[in-house]
Amino acid sequence: MSANPARSLLVVEDNRGDARLLREMFRDHGAHRTTFTHVECMREAETHLASNVVDLILLDLGLPDAQGLAAVRRAHAAAPAVPLVVLTAIDDEGLASRALQEGAQDYLIKGQIETRGLMQSLRYAVERKHMEEALLAERARAQVTLDCMGDAVVCTDAGGAITFLNLVAADMTGWSCHEAAGRPIAEVLTILDGARHTLANPMDAGAQPANGVLVRRDGFEYPIDGSVAALRGRDGQSSGAVIVLRDVSAARLIAAQIIHSAQHDALTGLPNRTLLTDRIDRAIAVAPRHKQKIVVLFLDLDGFKHINDSLGHPIGDRLLRSVSRRLLECVRYSDTVSRQGGDEFVVLLSEVARAEDAALTARRLLTSIALAHAILPHELHVTASIGVSVYPDDGFDAETLIKNADTAMYQAKENGRNGFQFFTSAMNVRAVERQSIEESLRRALERNELALHYQPKVDLRTGRITGAEALLRWTHPTRGPVPPAQFIPVAEDCGLIVPIGNWVLREACAQAQRWAHAGLAPITMAVNISAIEFRSDGFLDGVFAILADTGLAPCLLELELTESVLMKHAESTGAILEALRARGVQLAVDDFGTGYSSLSYLRKFPIGSLKIDQSFVRQITTAPDEPIVRAVISMGRALKLKIVAEGVETREELAFLQAQTCDEAQGYYFSRPVAPPQLERLLGVGIADGAFPVPPRH
Repeated sequence: MSANPARSLLVVEDNRGDARLLREMFRDHGAHRTTFTHVECMREAETHLASNVVDLILLDLGLPDAQGLAAVRRAHAAAPAVPLVVLTAIDDEGLASRALQEGAQDYLIKGQIETRGLMQSLRYAVERKHMEEALLAERARAQVTLDCMGDAVVCTDAGGAITFLNLVAADMTGWSCHEAAGRPIAEVLTILDGARHTLANPMDAGAQPANGVLVRRDGFEYPIDGSVAALRGRDGQSSGAVIVLRDVSAARLIAAQIIHSAQHDALTGLPNRTLLTDRIDRAIAVAPRHKQKIVVLFLDLDGFKHINDSLGHPIGDRLLRSVSRRLLECVRYSDTVSRQGGDEFVVLLSEVARAEDAALTARRLLTSIALAHAILPHELHVTASIGVSVYPDDGFDAETLIKNADTAMYQAKENGRNGFQFFTSAMNVRAVERQSIEESLRRALERNELALHYQPKVDLRTGRITGAEALLRWTHPTRGPVPPAQFIPVAEDCGLIVPIGNWVLREACAQAQRWAHAGLAPITMAVNISAIEFRSDGFLDGVFAILADTGLAPCLLELELTESVLMKHAESTGAILEALRARGVQLAVDDFGTGYSSLSYLRKFPIGSLKIDQSFVRQITTAPDEPIVRAVISMGRALKLKIVAEGVETREELAFLQAQTCDEAQGYYFSRPVAPPQLERLLGVGIADGAFPVPPRH
């Protein structure tokens, strides 16, 4: 190697005097062609190494942003292939040893360095690094070669006598190369075919048999795969053979595991839907012959999502495994318990004499699941809803039976949960109807089938219209008008409520702005917000974007939320409501009194209005001293909240509310929800000049 140890040198040293001394040593040595780069901290060194090539690094172990071995590690990580020599003012052999273990090539002590020794140390560091890299490359080549020799190799002469066994072959046969040399191949290699017949001479086959088995000297058996190749001399005559054998026991085990994984649930180990379907089909094939029925029970846990959300998925997974064990304990060995995913399970009762016997199993399952589950440190309680379908009454194939049991399960949930329900054809009609509504609803927006009607809110002191509530209407091209109670729950279940709600908010704000541009007195536009909309990503930004796009003043928008929306995730709810209120958006509690009994949120959240649910307003005429409405109005007045009564339909209801100084009301007594042109006329003329009309009772 040349006297110059490196053409490009990086010195990482925070002491400029020490760095200057090193530079002078290089200059004194005549290393004028060396590019000498000096940085004062590890961060600068890492930046330099990221974009420059260096031949050697001199590293101080006392940098301001890296000390001791931490500096070595960072330098080695930044340039693992560059030789590294460390500098320190401390004569510590232990530190030196650890620095070398971390990748340094040498260790120099400041104050003891002279030019000749420095150059020699750097030269040796570069040489050692080169030798180290060469050794690693040679070791890698040797390792690849060894990896390629993972199969057993057996060589024979022309007469079939063993001439060579590699180490793998010696291990698989139980014969060392020395012991096997000269012995007939059949004595050393005992190979069985798939029918357990011994092959007299494997060389005669030219290839190993399918599902072959090698019997080791001690009787242990290996499933094998392999091949035979002839060795020929210059004259073309056979001079022996090479037999390559591969132990495929691990591969076959993996194949079996793959098959098992493809047919079983990873969490619980239960059969999955694929294997369940196969078993149902097999049970159907033999059921007529045995004159038996087949029962499918579709089971869904009640409230499992709450456990997952509150305690975390690991606890939820342990609960699912506990439920799986309970289900297995409740059925026969011939039955199948399958996990469909999430918290859904399906139980197949393969041979049932009477369909009524399924009810006994369903009750047993419900009782077992309802017992406390010890999921330390918790004791969890969970129930289930079960739907039952029976072959051949409810279907002739696996898909239909599972689908109908699923439909019956949803009916069990609607009936109160923690119960079971047999499938009936009427359920299928409802399920088909719901699916049809969902499919049509997905196209309703793009086909302009949705519209908004507006119901006015009236000031009970002046009779003036102060606001309007936007109410969604859907006119299907063939069904005609579809009631909101029929399609809104479907939209919430399938997630369509988010794009539909966004359209409603935008259209309502745009309509309010159009009325303002028409010269009408500004009114508050009230829009209902569902829980799914409120929790969706980008809800807050979406509201502000719509206000900006339509130009509606935020103070003219009122968002109506139910008590259940407000009480879930109170911390994040409060942040969203405060952001809306800060922009001037008004907030109201809809259907007040029908949700949570806790009233603390009325002080906690920036609520401006309470809307008394119409079910309480209905009681005014049947119970003139109706206490709930009185209490709500009194409480609202104490909390300085605006009180709005919903569903006012009679003069008596109106008179009661006025006597209690309720602020506003809406209902059929004043106006049905109407299309924009009709409400525009009402805004122009008002409900009446200072007095209310007396329309016929709805």
